[in-house]
Amino acid sequence: MIKYTVKRLLQSLVTVLIIVTIVFLLLRMLPTDYYFTEEQLMKFTEEQKQEQLLAAGLLDPIPEQLVRFYGDLVRLDFGESRRIQNGYPVTKVIGSKFQISMKLGIISIGISLVIGVLIGILQTRYKNRIPDHLGTIYTIFVNSVPALVSYSLVLVFGSRVLGLPSMYSTRNPGPSSILPLVCLSMTSIAWYALWTRRYMIDELNKDYIKLARVKGLETKKIMTRHVLRNAFVPIAQYLPQSILSTIGGSLLVERFFSVPGMGPLLTDSINRYDVNVVQTLVILYATLGILGVFLGDVLMMIIDPRITLVGKGGTR
Repeated sequence: MIKYTVKRLLQSLVTVLIIVTIVFLLLRMLPTDYYFTEEQLMKFTEEQKQEQLLAAGLLDPIPEQLVRFYGDLVRLDFGESRRIQNGYPVTKVIGSKFQISMKLGIISIGISLVIGVLIGILQTRYKNRIPDHLGTIYTIFVNSVPALVSYSLVLVFGSRVLGLPSMYSTRNPGPSSILPLVCLSMTSIAWYALWTRRYMIDELNKDYIKLARVKGLETKKIMTRHVLRNAFVPIAQYLPQSILSTIGGSLLVERFFSVPGMGPLLTDSINRYDVNVVQTLVILYATLGILGVFLGDVLMMIIDPRITLVGKGGTR
């Protein structure tokens, strides 16, 4: 386990480094005017611009800039924002927004997992009956209707019928978080329900379950000790995708409900060419995604200790 963990951490570090390097090189292909604020572009002469670029090291050869960039990363120096909040450290620009996004994301993943698995269990328990049909309708609806349409329906129903706040408010984060959380959780709930049902039905048709029934083992014990446990192992692999889909969904949900999180910040920093903010957000998103993959593997081993991710040759 320790050997596997060290190996995966090294692989993850290399993966993040490759992603960040590609983004760095792409951003350096932009015109140098994007380094300056709108006010500076109007006031500076061409000579002053060149002096500023030279002082910032942006006229150095790309390999030198890349080495300097790696050194800043090792020191956890992500630079300053140039356009979102001119002169402010990127960590401060992202800090408060990161807290909001991660809080919503973690709660959303927990809600999705609990509700989705429960729906899948109910569908299995009442296969081809009303609960099963309702669960199937929900899954088809979520996967077939465009996200903006389903979010609009949630917004209209939640605000007009239930009286919930339609927009997020930092002064009233509890009630105003309900609708964004619902939208963030919808897709993952459908996925967990679908695959919980599928894997549980598959387990119920296996010989060891039939043998357990012949021996007189209670249905409740069969479902909890064998069927659900074995069915949940492959579902644990969805954890990384759940994290990534939550991150991806937050880009739209946070914009839709005016949540001051990382989603709007990423789109704003891209639109305004704030290079340092974009680079830092890419590092953060890549790290979260790779961490999710690692946690998915670990979760599978915790659920079923018989699973080993390291073979005889030491490979995964």
